[in-house]
Amino acid sequence: MLFSIITTSYNTGKYLEQAIISVVKQRQSGIDVQYIVVDGCSSDATPEILKRYSSEITHLIVEPDSGPANALNKGLRLAAGDMVAWLNADDFYYPNTLARIRDCATSHPQAAMCFGRCPIVDQGGREIRSPITLFKEMFFPLSSRFTYQCINYLSQPALFFRKEALVQAGPLREDMVAAWDYDFILKLWHWGPAVQVVGNDPLAAFRWHPTSISGQHFAIQFREEYEAAVRDAGLFSPQALLHYFVRWGIVGSYHLLALRRSLAAPYGKG
Repeated sequence: MLFSIITTSYNTGKYLEQAIISVVKQRQSGIDVQYIVVDGCSSDATPEILKRYSSEITHLIVEPDSGPANALNKGLRLAAGDMVAWLNADDFYYPNTLARIRDCATSHPQAAMCFGRCPIVDQGGREIRSPITLFKEMFFPLSSRFTYQCINYLSQPALFFRKEALVQAGPLREDMVAAWDYDFILKLWHWGPAVQVVGNDPLAAFRWHPTSISGQHFAIQFREEYEAAVRDAGLFSPQALLHYFVRWGIVGSYHLLALRRSLAAPYGKG
């Protein structure tokens, strides 16, 4: 089974090396990986890092892009694997992740996607926001297209999909700011279900930091997710109604977290 893994980067040299290493080490488990890296002409340490690992990268594209979705679409067009995924430059895989996905996909040939646990980590790689992770994992046993239309409980770094499902879903929407991944995953459900990987060990880590997409645009993200759910399920569907209330509950929680951070910041500096 061939895996196509795509990493997009733009001035993410602080984290990029860890992401690359976490991908190429998957080959030590006997996994065949087509590794595609798309960089938007970074001006930090990224070029040196990409040069250092050039022998491990199957396809390297370095050119300007109009945003993450545009960069990912370039990589998706090159994807030749049986299973496809993208790993953001600030996220990383845990050991044996792709071997576990291979076993899951082989055991469930009808599945469009395989997914698993994905803790949230800070800039130093320490787990944070564990209640949010646990809340999402509560929906794993109830996994279905209906459930996913109600709430985005799947973490994209720990989600892998079949090439056939990608062909049907089509490219990522480049007119969206932050929820093009949720919109895309909704389309993958039309090909087949999502299956949870066996085992409690996490597959990937999602790094949250103030400059990440979710860190900067969480209000836009949840609005776009609601709009995507409406397109997929219908405006007057119970899923859209449930998603509407979930959206405002989550946005309210994020605002409270932001307020707590600002109140905890030290005073009198500068």
